[in-house]
Amino acid sequence: MQRPPTLAALTCAAAFLLTACGGEEKDTTSPSTPSGVSAQAGSATSVHVMWQHATDDTAVTGYEVFQKGAKVKSLPATKQMVDIDLLAPKTAYSFTVRARDAAGNLSKASAAIAVTTPAPTPEDKKAPTRPATLKGKVDGGRAVTLSWGKSADNIQVTSYDIYQEDTRIHSVSGTETTAQVGGLRPGTVYTFTVRARDAAENSSPDSTAVDLATSAAPGEGPSTAPTDLEATARKGSIDLTWTPPDTGGEPVEAHELYLNGKPATTIVWGAMPTGPTATYTMTVTDKPGTRYSIKLRAKLPDGKWGDFSAQRTVVVR
Repeated sequence: MQRPPTLAALTCAAAFLLTACGGEEKDTTSPSTPSGVSAQAGSATSVHVMWQHATDDTAVTGYEVFQKGAKVKSLPATKQMVDIDLLAPKTAYSFTVRARDAAGNLSKASAAIAVTTPAPTPEDKKAPTRPATLKGKVDGGRAVTLSWGKSADNIQVTSYDIYQEDTRIHSVSGTETTAQVGGLRPGTVYTFTVRARDAAENSSPDSTAVDLATSAAPGEGPSTAPTDLEATARKGSIDLTWTPPDTGGEPVEAHELYLNGKPATTIVWGAMPTGPTATYTMTVTDKPGTRYSIKLRAKLPDGKWGDFSAQRTVVVR
């Protein structure tokens, strides 16, 4: 004789349209379509593809780049730019980008962006000149706009690369001298430089640096970053000066010094500096020509580390 269904079975059957019995609801929502896709030929055999971040009801976990329907790159969600190499010179290409979530859902393909690699150049080892007069303005809490003077090259400048603390974060055509950088954090100090690049992948020296502090989010207090950081290279040492953050009269007793993005030492004075400016001399033993990127942050009176200062780059003498 057939037994009547149990309560558990009836409950499972009633819910099967929404969820597997005993499991979690399946994610079937695709991420939004990546926007702002651009492609810039960096050389005769490479193209630099960039896009704005997509959104998802849970989280975007990665991006996939396609060339005429064929996937050529897979990237984590933290990346919104990639170089596509081993291309043919003087050839037209078309790229699209799709976002991916943890359940494997893919967004719709972005608008296709066409780009043509230039013809190969003769043997070229001469780099472009340094971009001139880098300037910037803050566009709220999450974006800035940069502008600079043109570089010169013996053949042609093909692109300008924007760097934030020695990491390339954006590229534009060699005919452009402005760029907007998005995806920034509110209330944060950023240091930008620009390099010019030619079709043979020769890069110019860095432009002068520009420091920009994005607007603080509503309800947040003032920045806790040290300001006016200056670094001067001398034989066997680097002299640093800066202004500690304003903590309402409470002393800042320590600063953490970072070299090339990694913590190097904690600066603690036996006697607190008098006046608004702090100084520190760092001994260096590396050979002349060694490049250092330097930034620091203060230990606040509540025991927490504050925001990072702008970054300075020096070369050992």
